[in-house]
Formats: sequence, C-alpha cells, structure tokens
Amino acid sequence: MKLNHENIKEVKNKLIYPSELFINGKYQKSISEKSFENISPINGHKVNSVSFAQKEDIDLAVKKAREVFNKGIWSNLPPSERKKILLKFAQLLERDRLELSLLDTIDMGKTINDTFNADLPTSIDNIEWYAEIIDKLFDDISPSSSQYMGLITKEPIGVVAAIVPWNYPLWMAIWKIAPALITGNSVILKPAEQSPMSAIKIGAMLSEAGLPDGVFSVLAGDGPTTGKLLCLHNDIDCVAFTGSGEVGKLVLQYSGQSNMKRVQLECGGKSPNIIFADCANLDLAAEASAYAIFGNQGEVCSAGSRLIVQKEIENDFIKKVSEISKNMQPSDPLNPNSFAGAIVNTEQLEKIDRYVNIGKKEGAYLEVGGNITMKDTGGSYFEPTIFRNVSNDMKIAQEEIFGPVLSTISFSSFKEAIFIANDSQYGLAAGVWTKDINKAIKASREIKAGTVYINNYEEGVDSTIPLGGYKQSGIGRDNGPQALENYLQVKSTWIKIT
Repeated sequence: MKLNHENIKEVKNKLIYPSELFINGKYQKSISEKSFENISPINGHKVNSVSFAQKEDIDLAVKKAREVFNKGIWSNLPPSERKKILLKFAQLLERDRLELSLLDTIDMGKTINDTFNADLPTSIDNIEWYAEIIDKLFDDISPSSSQYMGLITKEPIGVVAAIVPWNYPLWMAIWKIAPALITGNSVILKPAEQSPMSAIKIGAMLSEAGLPDGVFSVLAGDGPTTGKLLCLHNDIDCVAFTGSGEVGKLVLQYSGQSNMKRVQLECGGKSPNIIFADCANLDLAAEASAYAIFGNQGEVCSAGSRLIVQKEIENDFIKKVSEISKNMQPSDPLNPNSFAGAIVNTEQLEKIDRYVNIGKKEGAYLEVGGNITMKDTGGSYFEPTIFRNVSNDMKIAQEEIFGPVLSTISFSSFKEAIFIANDSQYGLAAGVWTKDINKAIKASREIKAGTVYINNYEEGVDSTIPLGGYKQSGIGRDNGPQALENYLQVKSTWIKIT
C-alpha cells in the first residue's frame, strides 16, 4: 500500500481507539475501574480514556503468565512451532499496518510517514528475524574427558515485564517482545501512558496469530504506579526497560528491593557526531547530521545531539546544516508529506523550551530556531534549533533534552575530538565522518559508545545489529542474537559416564 491522503482519511474515519487492559486473552477494564485521559499532541484534544492498571490487575496478569509458563503450553512448545505463530503475527501487522501507524501518530504526534514507512516495516522485520533465527540456534557440549559429558543448555527465564517508551511506541515494544516471546517466555507489556493504543491493539492480534491465553498481557498505566509495581513484583523474573537514565536507575533499585530480577536497560544518550575536515562529502554529512537530531522531532535516545566539528570547516558546515533544517520544520503529522510532527505532550514541549533558555543564559549563540510554533493548532510543536559556540560543560551539551535541539562544538585535533565525545555520562551512539579509514577505525576504538556510525548516522540499521549503551546509557542489548541472552537462563548439566 502506498501512503496518500485518501487512504489515511478512509482508515482514520473507521479507526477504533483501543482503551482496555489485555489479560489472559481478553480485553477488560481495570478491576478498580480507574482510567486516565489520552490526549493527542497534534491538537491537544482528548482521544479516549484508557484503563489504568493497578496492583490487582498486575497480580492477575502475573498469575496467568506464571500459570501458562509453568504448564509449558508456550515455554515447552518446539521452536519451530513458536516460529509459525510469530510469523503469522508479522503478517497481521502488515495487514493492519496503516491502522497501527495512525494509532501511534495520533498518540504521540510523530508523522504518519515515519510510522507507516519506518516504524511498522522495521517492527515487522524484527518479528520475522527472531522467528527465523530461533530454530537455528544450538545448545553446547563442553570439551571434557571421556568420563563426563557437560551439557550447556538455555531455558526461558520465565515472566518478563517489558516497559517501553513513547517515542517509538510499537517499534520499541517489538524490540522487547519479539526476542522474549520467541525464547518461550510469558510477557507483560507496559506501554508509556502517552502512547498506549498500538500496544493494546496487538494483544488481540497475537491471540489471533495463535499465541496461548496468558502468555501476553498489556497493562497501560504510568511509571510511578504501574511501572513501579511491575518492577517490585516478586514473581516477575526480568524487566526489560527503555527510557530515561533517571528511571533506569530506579528499575535497578526495585530489582534489589524485590527478588533480584534480571534487568535490561536501554537509557538516555547525548551522542557525539564528529565531522573531520577530511570528510569526503560534507553535503552528505550535513544532511545526515540534520536528520540525526531533527528526525522524529529529536525524540530519539541515540540522536546526534552534539555536533563536534573541526575548526577549519566549522562555519561552512554549520551553515549547511542550518540551511537544511529549514526544510525540516514541523507540520501536520497526518500529512504524508510532513517531515516532522508534534512533541509528545506539553510537559516535554516546556522542557525543551526551558533548555533553549538555559542555552542562551549559558552563553551559547542561537543560530537557528528556538521557538514553540504552530500554537494555533492547540498542539505541541517546536522549531529545529541549533546552538553554536557551545562548550562541552554547558547543560545543553551534557543533559539529554530529547527534542530538536543541536549543540555544536568545535575541535582542533583528533585527540580533542575524542576527549569531547567521551566527556559525557552517556555512551549510547556516536558518528564519525572522515575519508581516512585508519582514523575512522581508531576513533571507533577510542569512543566509549555502544554503536559507532562511520560516514553515516543510523542509516540502514536492521535487526541483525545489537544496540545498547556504555556507561549510563544502559545494560544489555536490543536486537541481534545478543538480545536473546536477556531472556534466557544458562543451565549446565554434568553427567558422569560409567
């Protein structure tokens, strides 16, 4: 299907807004009947009231998840059979692709172009990739003497709570549930309260694909209530979390306060994007640098939010990026031609505005943007913003803004560039632009980040590449075969042969 105004309007007019919890194969309201208002940042209007999961709902979902896990209905199913169900789920995602895309766009304000042409295809690819790999993995036999046999096997960990953010609502959920489900676990998904609808919808879709009741639940709610209760629950074996570093630290604390459940974290970033003067194509680098921070309204953990440019090319390069940003202004997210959409809510919009004012007070020069815009819509929109003359000790260079705000910092030498890049509590991603392959490899080795992009920034990354952070950007990895390790226990069986 090709995206256009007509099919967007047709599907939107028929859209049903999911609002209930999904537990044990069916939709139901919260036992307490509590709910919260779901507001779209496109226009500030209420979309629906969503059931708010409380302790009783969590206990019920965990109970059903544990029961079905212990019975082995899913956990002991042959990998080839689990594979068929996940592949069917991928087909259903394609069938409902535009509907799911619209739910995410309406929920958090990102463009329909992004949700339909990027988020959904990559989500489908992720499901298919994990489905296809699971029956091609083998256990091991240790190299022991002829008197013994050492079997090294992997088993599902049990009940997994997946707590995901609002910036890529369905995509980030799939990153967790695909490897967790395919390895035989039961999964309880808590979407961000700002973007719950696509997560709620896929509950019924997984059941339609053949997933047994109880294996997958969706509990909408906020972090301080629903998220905290999940993290503290003594019958949950693993929490897989993507979100801020501040909340990630709380997840670690909750694990220690409860049953020492395993924790996988993908947290914040303040990623450096280094442009050396010998970059072979500065026009391409400028376009990629602009997209790295202004794509998805800058609401990206791995956004290239620190542009570190060699002094010889600094002025010209920043002018190039500034000129490109003029074509990256926010507009109607439901228009398939829009590049950028709305900021997720008024709280995040105000946070971005505060940081812009902090940057001005710190002495950085506002090159482009810096304003809330499209106020007449009732929605939350912010201009692409570029600061120059930034020093790396400024707050706008050290703290994650999570919006379309770029800090540009100059450097003179390779050593200085690497020092600036590493001078951060974060280590999620980095970019390096140079035609010197030796310099590129040396930079990649010295930068403390989970992913280093050479002569691109997040271009063409797929399910095969593990993503995660150094330092306070996280623990463990999403994607690739490495993500499976989050959801598996390793068992050694030592056999004496007589």
